[in-house]
Amino acid sequence: MKAVVTVVGKDKVGIIAKVSTVLYENGVNILDISQTIMQDMFTMIMLVEMSGKTTGAISEKLEDIAREMGLSIHLQNQELFESMHRI
Repeated sequence: MKAVVTVVGKDKVGIIAKVSTVLYENGVNILDISQTIMQDMFTMIMLVEMSGKTTGAISEKLEDIAREMGLSIHLQNQELFESMHRI
């Protein structure tokens, strides 16, 4: 299953490292990544391959990072993400 990870928050050292480490430790492959900094706001979107894993446990670990670093992090099934963003 493919999924989309979105990260938004005040820019600080270690955001990409912490998010990608959680994904790596859970066997999630990053297929594509786009990140930018707008003034002092960090934004990142990742397309990932979950390889049959569910989003629940990984979402909890990403939420821990979000709380720790003051970020908004969401993990959504790609199909759900795309249907929510259709015009």
